Amino acid sequence: MDTASLRLRIFNGSRQLFPQPFQVLVRIIDGTQKQQLSQFFKASELLFKDLPLYDNFGDNYTVIVTADGYKDAGFFPVKLSNKFTQSLDIMLVPKQPGFSFANAKWPAAKKAYPFLASDVDDVTGKARYGELVEAELPLACMLNILEAASDIPLQQGTPLDYIRQIRWEDPFAPKQDRFFCWCDAALLDQVRIGEAAKLFAPAPAFLHPGATHSWKEIQFSEADLQITFHESDRKTIDGAECTMVELDIDYFSDPLAHTFLEVFPHGLAHTLTNPVEVYVLRWMAGRMAKTFEFAPLYTVID
Repeated sequence: MDTASLRLRIFNGSRQLFPQPFQVLVRIIDGTQKQQLSQFFKASELLFKDLPLYDNFGDNYTVIVTADGYKDAGFFPVKLSNKFTQSLDIMLVPKQPGFSFANAKWPAAKKAYPFLASDVDDVTGKARYGELVEAELPLACMLNILEAASDIPLQQGTPLDYIRQIRWEDPFAPKQDRFFCWCDAALLDQVRIGEAAKLFAPAPAFLHPGATHSWKEIQFSEADLQITFHESDRKTIDGAECTMVELDIDYFSDPLAHTFLEVFPHGLAHTLTNPVEVYVLRWMAGRMAKTFEFAPLYTVID
């Protein structure tokens, strides 16, 4: 039987390798659901050799990493091959995570995202942003979404380039799982073009009250950006016709998985998507896809 190798690296919420020694439990399960390894290690960089290959679905491995005081993390599928050593980067964050917004202070945030205060003077914008910093979770959510939006290549620019203003008033004020904004109406055609290019797929708009159309990025299997249009809400900003857009990132991209594993449980438990989970999932997905470094203007700390 052919065999393959896997290089595993374990990062913390600051997107840095854990300092050694750091004890973790690593479990490696092949696509036939046979556990190939379950062992403790005191290292953040590991190389596993002689993992069996089946030349079928059995080569789609699952890797799970566990450490005391941290949330379990894992990835599937990890496709192994005898032609190269597959690499996997896993992120572990504390069970009770904190946030560092050192890189997201007002001057840096305003420079990166001028629309944060495009509707008010600087003093008002800074004070309003400060309230978001105090709230933490809504700011983490917003920074996740803005970073994701900056990484999606449309035919012209990225979704970030079409945002004109954030909606700060209730009931549209930023939440821990989404925010609403005024976007140049040209974004709608750009997303439709992106659908034709297999960048987006239609998503159920009925899950978003008042929405007219919705699309979800399909770059990853988890933590993809969803762009939902509320075309009945319109506003002219600096001469540009704008429509209200709702931006969020779900855990799951598959519509059924999203509905039954995310929407329904959140509704029953009255909970919202956790931006820390989104942060971890999108960072790992980006590393595995080797497309970009997901690096919002904050980090997760102990």
